[in-house]
Amino acid sequence: MEKDKLLQDLTDKHPEIKNISAKKEVFWINPKYNSLSGFEKKSYLSADMITDAEKRLNRFAPFIEKVFPETRETNGVIESPLIEAELLKKRLSKRFNCELKGRLFIKCDNNLPVSGSIKARGGIYEVLLHAEKLAFANSMINQSDNYLVFADEKFKNFFSQYTISVGSTGNLGLSIGIAGKKLGFKVKVHMSSNAKQWKKDLLRKIGAEVIVYDSDYGKAVEKGRAEASGDPFNHFIDDENSFDLFLGYATSAVRLKNQLEEINIIPDEKNPIYVYLPCGVGGGPGGITFGLKNIFGKNIHPFFAEPVSSPSMLLGLITGLHENVSVFDAGLDNVTEADGLAVGRPSGFAGRLLHDKISGIYTVEDKLLLKLISEVYDKAGIFIEPSAAAGMPGPFRLIENTGSFSEHNKSGNQAIYSDNGIHIIWATGGSMIPDNEKMAYYKKGSALISKE
Repeated sequence: MEKDKLLQDLTDKHPEIKNISAKKEVFWINPKYNSLSGFEKKSYLSADMITDAEKRLNRFAPFIEKVFPETRETNGVIESPLIEAELLKKRLSKRFNCELKGRLFIKCDNNLPVSGSIKARGGIYEVLLHAEKLAFANSMINQSDNYLVFADEKFKNFFSQYTISVGSTGNLGLSIGIAGKKLGFKVKVHMSSNAKQWKKDLLRKIGAEVIVYDSDYGKAVEKGRAEASGDPFNHFIDDENSFDLFLGYATSAVRLKNQLEEINIIPDEKNPIYVYLPCGVGGGPGGITFGLKNIFGKNIHPFFAEPVSSPSMLLGLITGLHENVSVFDAGLDNVTEADGLAVGRPSGFAGRLLHDKISGIYTVEDKLLLKLISEVYDKAGIFIEPSAAAGMPGPFRLIENTGSFSEHNKSGNQAIYSDNGIHIIWATGGSMIPDNEKMAYYKKGSALISKE
């Protein structure tokens, strides 16, 4: 009865929650969006910090190249390609029954080296930062040294005294586990009940300790955070509140800018960029948005994508309650094929920082996610996991809502939709999924398509 009253109160204040609680796909335009406001008042984060993070990754490049041979072609830089997807654009235009006139690109973080997902950006960065801090504090290295020495047994033996821990649905745990073990750390991953078994198995295989809870992501984070609290030898990587994770993700904006310049794309008001980012707790898409906004300002429009069962960031922004509201408060079950997005409460840190920088959020049904996995593979030759598929409907949902989008932005705070826009779908993961599971996803999607 108390839950029913809470849902009714939320719906009375925010009528759009009625459709959200009914698991209907929605497209929400952020009424607080303001392209002109900056981050000047956020003294704890700045553009200079993104530059510092990029320099740190460059210092570690020799170490990364040595211990992760798959990065040799990029000289130890963990980065993914940006590809234009013309055939997929035509297929998706047919699926959604609307023509996309702008260019469509996929940012292939599904194929990032080392851990095969967007989490490699933030997770590996924070592990490297922690290792660097410990090495500095113990006079083991100077910034001018060649960081290849981090691969030496001396460093591994030293780091073996310390634990790195994290709460995760899977991909963040993988990135931290893989990087942490290569440096010599003990690694402990607190995982939610909906985490995939193959991710647990892989973590255990590389020597990480995995603790699984009969509850969702929030409980795994809570337990991990509590266990590490007050222990100077246990560094907890907090996906909900970590500035360092955030900055690791933000460096992707620098890399994207360089990739766009290589193909002569420089966004402006008449040729803006629209980027579509799958969202779980919000740290990954939030960090990328922070970086993109610092570089491109009003010429880039970030849209977040969430499953209909787990729209935690959407609820946090609509209500203004951020981490103080959950999908369960809206009568939802947080059960989705997109396990990486199965988060009950959003990051309050990310939501508050970016409350006026996110252009909008849309939700996607699981059946559509599975269909899109098959279509992306057939037309682009790319395998993506269900979480990554959430970005695919973005350009078409935006076109469908162009009228309300334009009407909403007559104030000038946000550019009106442009047919000349560049659309970038961030494919957040998929390459590490075992082949038998990839085939199972593909067959599910193909079966659903055949019934249409």
